[in-house]
Amino acid sequence: MNFFEHQDQAKRNTTRLMVFLVLAVASLIAMTVLLVAAVIIFQAGDTYPPDQSLVDILLQTLEPKLLLTVAACVVAVVALASLYKLAQLSGGGQAVAESMGGKLLNQSSSDANERKILNVVEEMAIASGTPVPPVYLLDEAGINAFAAGYQAQDAVIGVTRGCIEVLSREELQGVVAHEFSHILHGDMRLNIRLVGILHGILVIGLIGYLIFRSGAFAGRSRSSRNNGGIALGVFGLGAALMVIGYAGTFFGKLIKAAVSRQREYLADASAVQFSRNPAGITGALKKIGGYEEGSLLQNENAAEFSHMYFGEGVHSFFGLLSTHPPLADRIGRLDPQWKGQFDHVSASNTNSQSSQSNFSGGEQTSGIGGSPSSKPSPQHFPESSQAAGTPSAIDSIGQPTPAHLNYAHQLIESLPKPVREAARDSFSARALVYNLLISKNPVVADKQRRILKENAHPAVVKYTQTLSAAMEKLPAETRLPILELSIPAIKMMSERQYEVFKRTLVLLIQADQTVELFEWAIYRILRHNVEPQAHNTPTNKSLQSLKDHVERLLSALAHAGHADNDGAFRAFNTARDQLPLGNLSLARVEDINFPQLDGIVVQLKQLKPLQKPLLLKAMAACISHDGKVTAEEAELFRAVADSLDCPVPPLLPEQSLR
Repeated sequence: MNFFEHQDQAKRNTTRLMVFLVLAVASLIAMTVLLVAAVIIFQAGDTYPPDQSLVDILLQTLEPKLLLTVAACVVAVVALASLYKLAQLSGGGQAVAESMGGKLLNQSSSDANERKILNVVEEMAIASGTPVPPVYLLDEAGINAFAAGYQAQDAVIGVTRGCIEVLSREELQGVVAHEFSHILHGDMRLNIRLVGILHGILVIGLIGYLIFRSGAFAGRSRSSRNNGGIALGVFGLGAALMVIGYAGTFFGKLIKAAVSRQREYLADASAVQFSRNPAGITGALKKIGGYEEGSLLQNENAAEFSHMYFGEGVHSFFGLLSTHPPLADRIGRLDPQWKGQFDHVSASNTNSQSSQSNFSGGEQTSGIGGSPSSKPSPQHFPESSQAAGTPSAIDSIGQPTPAHLNYAHQLIESLPKPVREAARDSFSARALVYNLLISKNPVVADKQRRILKENAHPAVVKYTQTLSAAMEKLPAETRLPILELSIPAIKMMSERQYEVFKRTLVLLIQADQTVELFEWAIYRILRHNVEPQAHNTPTNKSLQSLKDHVERLLSALAHAGHADNDGAFRAFNTARDQLPLGNLSLARVEDINFPQLDGIVVQLKQLKPLQKPLLLKAMAACISHDGKVTAEEAELFRAVADSLDCPVPPLLPEQSLR
């Protein structure tokens, strides 16, 4: 199953979840109606004729007005409670991590264990073509982790103190690869919606508890006046609502557990596929089994997010409610030779060993799986055809390989230390991005430097000049990775700082009175990955319905790669032939503007998941129609794909775009 099939499946799973919600609410309505009717009949006492059957009494009581009133109340309670919880979690992964007591790790941290997890997350993000997610540390002894958010742009990685202290770097790679699988396959959005739905159902039980308590108090206060009947009715109504609410929650948890268990198996398999190193994730699972604290979490909100964790985070007294498969089953699937024994593990025995796995910035380096590695320069992008058996860039979307991971590791290590350090600080990250936009034309560059002096903070201007020499020497294929490394730091800016930063970027781009497509792509990636995005963007459009937008996007790509109309025309026609849209016409370059392209990309994000690969193949055909793909063209393709929510891993030397 590829990335787009996973996305389509996630969409179908969300639809199924809504069906289950409707059925659950309908069941709650039916049970509550019967309950209210029973309370009314009980309160009426002997007013019914003695020869009237219970069924007749029940039918007489269940009049349409009562049915509608109860149904409206139940739906309103569940809906409002669910919306309230989802509003609390509207911040995406950050909201989940903070509710779990997570502390945001400083990207420039020098702590050995913190640096280890930050480096692993950076590598995984660059290798998979996603923005580098912030990392939150939970002060928990258990070995556990989670990925949370609505989409890759607001995702965070959460790890426990036990996770980074007990696990080796190789094992952390396995855990983080597992969590990136959840990010890439669209699991996170479903996870948050499950939290909201279950909260809405649970509130019925909480209301019952409040009514139960009020009935008990009323019974004690009115007993002297022989009004215990009313109190008993209220008492009974509350108790019954508690039973109904918690029964609904029980079945909701059954659904959550069933969905979660299957996705955990899939994420385990994806982690192995990512690293081609089963020892990493199986080592982490085995350590959980032999560690006194296991994977359990002590935070009061741990149960609410139990389906998001790498390992079982809370005790389940009933196997069907376990959100994770048994450890032995997960390990057995990945390591059939395992004998079923867990070796005893303690934090004190693993701390020193784990800290040696750290690397970066002059520290000990290690490649995939912790094997020694030199610090080679990143390889240049290809201008040749695809090697046999090597997946194309489109086939690699959502399915990065060990080669991508190794490439990311080498690329990050090859960056000059000042550049790496600058990317991890919100102050200096601005200087890096400014340098990405400085023109190679001396006249334009002088104008851009004057713009910086007039608009940017003086210290940032000075640091931009300090970094310029190192940035000029870097190959073109490092530009997007540097931008991706800088995104967590840019997210740490204040609102005022970010507005000044964004306005300055626009002025730098417009300095030469023209806007190159790659300049627009950098600006678009920043906005797409830093600014809040709508969580409920529909993905139900077809290529045919967005034909005009497809035509404009392909026209922009064709003109970007060719100075002459003939070359652009040939590139456009090659792309057009990949699509089942009939006649498309190349738009004139003067008719394409960048605010318009922003709107086009926003609309094309709404394509159905299985329609997006068709568009990407047409884009790839447009760029590579002449048999050559420059670094700039490859990165442009990745930048536009990112704006369509299709994360493309770095293009390897033996890969083609299509």
